[in-house]
Amino acid sequence: MAERRPLGIYSIPPHRAFADTLAIGLLRRYGDDPMRLARGTILVPNHRGGRAITDAFVRESGGGLLLPRIVAIGDPELDDAMGALLDPADAEPLPPAIAPLRRRLVLARLLCDATPLAAPEALRLAGDLARTLDQLLIEEVAPAQLRDLALAPELAEHWQTALTTFETVLDRWPDLLRESGMIELAERRRLLHERAARRWRDAPPAGFVCAAGITAPARSIARLLRSVAGLREGHVVLPGVDRTMDAAEWDALGPHEPDPGTGITAPSIETHPQFHLKLLLDRMGVARAEVMEWRVASELDAPPARTRAIATALAPAAFTDGWPSLPRDRRRFDGVEVIETGTPAEEAQAIALKLRETLETPGRTAALVTPDRALARRVAAHCARWHIAIDDSAGQPLAILPPGTLLLAIAETLAQRFAPTALLALLKHPLVASGDERLAWLEGVRSLDLALRGPRPAPGLEGIEAHLAQGDRRTARIRAAAAAWWPEARERLAPIARLAAIDTADMPAMAAMLREAATALAGDAAWSRTEGRAAADLLAALETEGADGPRQIAPDDLLPMLRLLLDEIAVRPAQGGHPRLAIYGLIEARMQRADLMILGGLNEGVWPAAPAPDPWLAPRIRAELGLAGLERRIGLAAHDFAMALGAPQVLLTRARCNAGAPTIASRLWLRIEALAENVAAPAGLAEWAPLLDRGDAHRPAVRPGPAPPVADRPRELSVTEVDRLKADPYAFYARRMLRLSPLDPIDADPSAAWRGTMVHAVLEAWAREDDCRPDALRPRALAMLDAARAHPVLRALWEPRLIAAIDWIAERLADEHAAGRRVLGVERSGALDIAGVRLTGKYDRIDRMPDGSLGIVDYKTGKAPSARAVAAGYQMQLGLIGLMAERGAFAGIEGTAAAFEYWSLAKARDGFGSVSSPVGGRSGDAIAPEDFVAMAARQFEAAVERWLTGDEPFTAKLVPEYAPYAEYDQLMRRDEWYGRD
Repeated sequence: MAERRPLGIYSIPPHRAFADTLAIGLLRRYGDDPMRLARGTILVPNHRGGRAITDAFVRESGGGLLLPRIVAIGDPELDDAMGALLDPADAEPLPPAIAPLRRRLVLARLLCDATPLAAPEALRLAGDLARTLDQLLIEEVAPAQLRDLALAPELAEHWQTALTTFETVLDRWPDLLRESGMIELAERRRLLHERAARRWRDAPPAGFVCAAGITAPARSIARLLRSVAGLREGHVVLPGVDRTMDAAEWDALGPHEPDPGTGITAPSIETHPQFHLKLLLDRMGVARAEVMEWRVASELDAPPARTRAIATALAPAAFTDGWPSLPRDRRRFDGVEVIETGTPAEEAQAIALKLRETLETPGRTAALVTPDRALARRVAAHCARWHIAIDDSAGQPLAILPPGTLLLAIAETLAQRFAPTALLALLKHPLVASGDERLAWLEGVRSLDLALRGPRPAPGLEGIEAHLAQGDRRTARIRAAAAAWWPEARERLAPIARLAAIDTADMPAMAAMLREAATALAGDAAWSRTEGRAAADLLAALETEGADGPRQIAPDDLLPMLRLLLDEIAVRPAQGGHPRLAIYGLIEARMQRADLMILGGLNEGVWPAAPAPDPWLAPRIRAELGLAGLERRIGLAAHDFAMALGAPQVLLTRARCNAGAPTIASRLWLRIEALAENVAAPAGLAEWAPLLDRGDAHRPAVRPGPAPPVADRPRELSVTEVDRLKADPYAFYARRMLRLSPLDPIDADPSAAWRGTMVHAVLEAWAREDDCRPDALRPRALAMLDAARAHPVLRALWEPRLIAAIDWIAERLADEHAAGRRVLGVERSGALDIAGVRLTGKYDRIDRMPDGSLGIVDYKTGKAPSARAVAAGYQMQLGLIGLMAERGAFAGIEGTAAAFEYWSLAKARDGFGSVSSPVGGRSGDAIAPEDFVAMAARQFEAAVERWLTGDEPFTAKLVPEYAPYAEYDQLMRRDEWYGRD
């Protein structure tokens, strides 16, 4: 009887470069005959693994080469990829697989039919449901087994509800799938794996077959790999099987059989990096002793001691008690360095510096491996400062690339009904009007930006147009410029307006209108390049398959649905980055190797990531069905870490804080830290990173005090500007001479100034049109509130306070009128030439007092100025208005100003509203009413003489206690000199 050939199962340990070692070994076996190599087939887990092996063959060949056929067994079109190996002429063709997006949409509709879910939530849960279905199919668990589980009484109510919904969907889903003539993609892959395994057993292929880097322990894959291993020229090459692990430690990993006495099954250690490899070998029916080492070396290998140290560091917790007495060779990590930084920004900068340093050595390579895509993007941005383009092979979500952000901006504008913030973000998008018209377009958008400052206009395009057509005189020029450009923008926004006008529509109609809107705004630029084609493919799929999804979609549902779908589409760059630098995700790094491997983001919750919950099956149900535990991904991440840690030179990095909160070091980091004796930070790296952005010696600015020529200084001054001129001359200079006025925020809540303007307008109309009738004030205030563009919450808080204060004004003025006081005028402007300049001002109200004198009234929506400020020579507004009134600056107003009052609408002791006067108090420094006008005149003349007709510098924050406003603090660089001068 012929001796059975040993199974062709091999392992490449972590200290060897997987792809290069594999390529060298295959070239030694089959490279003597180019056609023999070309007749072979290499099975890889995914296309990125195939790319890594292709690159390794190119590096090792040294010349022209006919490559073997490289097939990704995860390819949806696996039968096409393997050609005749899986598609014999006499075989019955398999039904096509349902497209993943179509399946998700159908499942979302089923969920909407079974539960009162909104479409976006149904779509999100459908994605989780699809993943759970895939796990059942991969593990060959019939969904009907759910009904056989006697667990429902033990589950929480929400799990019972989820299980009921799950069963309801499964009742209908197979029938819908059968009616469509399709099967599940995971099921189709399983059938193709089975077909290949049977065919190779019956008719082995002419060339060799090598399964490389495939570690998924699915049952169909295990049978396929067993079939490959049994071929005469079959090789199954696994990454990093620990062939030296103690037998007791290996057995402890699991999975375990139930105890015969108790029926209890010991838990498996699914978080261990060897668990999934052991499970795969068990399902292949292969003992660990049958796994041979792929005895080939490459130039990118580390010392063998590295593999032993890695195995020790990642041992199960129950087997780490002997660490203190371990021999030195089991804890050596020569070539491994670590660096901790304060923030992710510093971590990215340190990594970029290390990558840049690598390029100083000719031929040396380096790669960053991290699951943290934000860290990867930061590192790429830092490399760009040296004009180094570095590819992130894991790709970027379409949601953050220009076509994706354009679609999201359209959906946001739709959801916000053209609110200014969303609208301007859309109009400023880099793809909108991106051709020769871009500069003119941006000028128009900037004019609209200025016109939309302040509270939000009414909803819709009509609200924008009404806002541009109406408003106060101050903004007329700005609004006119925006209105002249607005028709161009409106034309491009018309498709979004049509979309906003509908109540609901089906998914194909929504996708078609969204495509029309994007095309109207950006033209072909929206669909160009790799990311644009990905966005176009998504919308095309939604138009084609969307009829199977939720029946009716509201415009407001579009944004969360789009964000969900765009986040899940990874766009990978075309090759073209630096040939010696790379950024890999964990999947890409399993078979890749560089001279220096930087393992970044080693914080708990990042590497390894926190297990994603399964909203459909409770952990107990998953265990009963034989599905993978939620923590198995931790073991996969640990295996990826172990393989990457085998590089000749390794740098481990982490940040101690993220978003202002402390982070927890990864369990992988802590194990290396606890075991290794010779791990330290790279010399100088921590010091170099901050130096990149550190300027020369710090030379803080001095307090500014510009002194323009006297002839250029203003010759007109309003009563409200006098205090600013005296307390903060620089702020006056910036506003009046530099003409720099602060802008209101976009889409702002009504400010105190805005509320004051509205109240003044109501009181003015009440006096002019209603002759101050007490019963007419409240209706006017309510009408003003109805028309106000205030946020509903702000209005709800402000309205009761305002109405209470308004009622107080009506009652107080009626009482004053009964005592003989009369209103002479409201809201009138005037001018007075004095001290070589023109003084201008506008009073709120001037009354004729019972004794015939004038009463100057100023309305305040907040707290009134104090008498102390007046005594210090500030808050002269009432006195200056009195001066102007006495000197005839206001037509029809004559007399002596003797009363000066603030009518404040703020809360007083027993309600809202109070009257106070800055003069006539009982304190020793109080100003007598009859002296106030003269004092105001002296203060004004002194200020004019110093800064307007004189040459005194406009010094910043001259009297800080009376200069509370901060609009110009950044311009004057206040924080650099304040407190030092």
